[in-house]
Amino acid sequence: MQLEDYLEFIDPDEIRLKGHRIGIEDIIKYYLDGYTPEQILQELPTLNLEKIYAAIAYYLHNRFLLDAYLLRLWKRREQHYQEFVNHPSPLRQRLKAAKQQRQEEKLNNESSVSPR
Repeated sequence: MQLEDYLEFIDPDEIRLKGHRIGIEDIIKYYLDGYTPEQILQELPTLNLEKIYAAIAYYLHNRFLLDAYLLRLWKRREQHYQEFVNHPSPLRQRLKAAKQQRQEEKLNNESSVSPR
C-alpha cells in the first residue's frame, strides 16, 4: 500500500485521512509540537496508529510541499478570522449590543442600590 492510499486529496487545500474528517494538518501539527504517534492517537482516538504513521511518513517524504500547504491553510484561516472580526454578522452585532445593554443595566442597578 502506498502512502497516498491513506489520504483523500479533496482539493489543493484540503487533504484528509481516508474515512475521516480529520485533515492531515491536524496530525502534522501534533507531530511538529513533539507528540509521539501514540500521543497523537490519544488526541485523535478515531484514528489508528497505521494511519498516523502513514500521515507522518507522507509529511516527511513531501515536507516542502506540505509546509507550503500548511502555510496556505494558516493564511486562509487568518484571513477568515480577520473578516470575522472586522465584518461581524448582523446576528453577532445584535448579540454584542444585547450583552452590552445587560452589563449597563447591571451597573445602573448596582449604582442605584444605596448602602446601609
